[in-house]
Amino acid sequence: MRIALLFFALFAFFPFPYKCFSQKLVRYDLYVNDTTVNYSGRNVKAIAVNGQIPGPTLTFTEGDTALMVVHNLMKRETSIHWHGLILPNNQDGVPFLTMAPIKAHSTYIYKFPLVQNGTYWYHAHTELQEQAGLYGALIIHKKVKDTIPEYVVLLSDWTNEKPKEVLRSLKLANDWYGIKKGSTQNYGEALVKGYLKSKLENEWKRMFAMDVSDVYYNAILTNGANEQSLPELKAGNKIKLRIINGSSSTYFWLQFAGSKITVVASDGQDVLPVETDRMLIAVAEIYDVIVTLPENNAYEFKATTEDRTRSSSLWLGNGNKVPAPVLPKLNYFEGMKMMNSMMKFNGTMDAMGMQMSNQKMDMNMVMYKEIENGTIPTLNYSMLRSPFKTTLPKGPEKVLNFTLTGNMNRYQWSINNTTLGDTSKILIHKGENVRIILSNQTMMRHPMHLHGHYFRVINGQGEYAPLKNVLDIMPMEIDTIEFAPDYAGDWFFHCHILYHMMSGMGRVFSNPDSVPNKEVAEIKNSWHKFSKDESMWHFSTYIAAQSNGVFPKLMLMNRNYNLEAMGMINYMGSFESETRFARYFGTRQFLKVYIGSDIRTLMQHSDKHLEMEANTPDSPNNRAVATFGVQYLLPFFIQTDLRIDHTGHLRFQIARNDLALNNRLRLDAVWNSDFEYEIALRYIVIKRLSLSANYDSHFGAGGGITFTY
Repeated sequence: MRIALLFFALFAFFPFPYKCFSQKLVRYDLYVNDTTVNYSGRNVKAIAVNGQIPGPTLTFTEGDTALMVVHNLMKRETSIHWHGLILPNNQDGVPFLTMAPIKAHSTYIYKFPLVQNGTYWYHAHTELQEQAGLYGALIIHKKVKDTIPEYVVLLSDWTNEKPKEVLRSLKLANDWYGIKKGSTQNYGEALVKGYLKSKLENEWKRMFAMDVSDVYYNAILTNGANEQSLPELKAGNKIKLRIINGSSSTYFWLQFAGSKITVVASDGQDVLPVETDRMLIAVAEIYDVIVTLPENNAYEFKATTEDRTRSSSLWLGNGNKVPAPVLPKLNYFEGMKMMNSMMKFNGTMDAMGMQMSNQKMDMNMVMYKEIENGTIPTLNYSMLRSPFKTTLPKGPEKVLNFTLTGNMNRYQWSINNTTLGDTSKILIHKGENVRIILSNQTMMRHPMHLHGHYFRVINGQGEYAPLKNVLDIMPMEIDTIEFAPDYAGDWFFHCHILYHMMSGMGRVFSNPDSVPNKEVAEIKNSWHKFSKDESMWHFSTYIAAQSNGVFPKLMLMNRNYNLEAMGMINYMGSFESETRFARYFGTRQFLKVYIGSDIRTLMQHSDKHLEMEANTPDSPNNRAVATFGVQYLLPFFIQTDLRIDHTGHLRFQIARNDLALNNRLRLDAVWNSDFEYEIALRYIVIKRLSLSANYDSHFGAGGGITFTY
């Protein structure tokens, strides 16, 4: 009898974080398959879970055991990460790091206890499948549920392009997305608006035109639709909105037309209620908010993209529609002017700029026209306070300094100027506290996400610092977080902008005392496969078909290397061909060294007789030589090129490409010490097609069309 009572006491009072016999097993079967959707007038391939985008909302109660049976019906691998959940490492869902990928036409079982409550979500962690539609909400209710009604608001962005094409366009510095958004900040616009000096200073420092987002999206969705409504709500009703930013790269301004927004939780963790007029939600961030309907009308809860190009609406209530304010277009040139004052010539931030933290000073505020006559109360991290003490247990402290770095010219993203694939795992031991000082020296926001843990945001709230798993770090900010590495295994820490993560902005924390993950250990070269995305090769081509000839250019590049071939051929048999294989150097990759070839047979143009004359065999216009050269990018994006061929001939060349004269008109020019030169204009009609004209010292003047891929 005493033994039985002892066992009863153990089961009643001893906590079991990963196993409890009283838990309820809740099963979901998730069928992942290809599908076709139409969100903006065009049928596009996508990925659905159980035939829908977003996937079904998975609902549990704290203490349940989740059983997720994932059926991969596709012809390629996939995975699912359970964002924000505290779980065993081998259930975290990162292929080649915590699990083997889910093979095509196979089934994978996730099973883990739910030791928390709150709002969370799930999404693919394989390639760019999240952007294609593989995501959904996951809600864990408290054992005693709130009486206030609730509604899940899952925000996302949608592009009609293939996600790989989006990444390729970013890597190649294609400015089509800026053209679509009207954010090119071209010289014509700078001149008309009085910002020519700012534009010149910007290009002197070799900075691309600034933008607050990288991608142009065709649609913004709330729970898979542009508009939704809850007409049953009446005057005086309160509702909790569980807001998840499930986008791949879009921040959203949140506004409600009916009342102030009361924030009650962030990233699944309760905070003391705080009121605000509007708030910016980062990629992958989560907020629970409460709003109240003042009258019997339909009030708009609006999510507007940070670049103010699109929005999505949830209408609460029934009756006359009361819209939220329309956010005006950004004043990009004021942002450029501010960035110029903060950026050094070498591309790093001025020390004066690196003093902000916790979003208390929004450096983008200079672009917000709506606050010209006053400040609008906006949520920032210093306003968040935990309802309970969050201090870490006493122990040794490991301090890590992470500088967020980037190269917009070639769309490289890194930490401490090193991408994930060029690092090794960072060892952290249970019992020590990890403090990370994050300094953002880029012009972009970065939502940094830690898997499998919560961290304290050091925000001036002392022992009651809020707990989060996503931290939005604005340009020129320094923020500090800390956590206790209580859970064994390898845990990913990365920027949650999908294209930044795919380009190398991440690290892995590892507990060296962990039991090896057999599933990953059996995979050959697992680390390389885990980090390989940042080194993928991207192809592009540029072919101008004009009255004076055909001018092709082909390029294949990855993070460190570039292979390009360019040529000219006219209708009289003259041709030029140059190839180069180059290696980039330096943190900003302004320098590259190459080997190549130069092959040409040209008919010499005589200005006196206006006719084509054949060259002699020893003419410099007939040659086939091997070349070695060095290229360096000067201020104003002037590309210098010093090369020598195997005969000893030295040539110096300067060029400027893609000079934006207006939103769609581009100027290219090149000259070298062999007195060869070209000047060209392109008017971009659509992403793939431009009207073009040029004058070339060998091929004369002509016009036609240019195909770009």
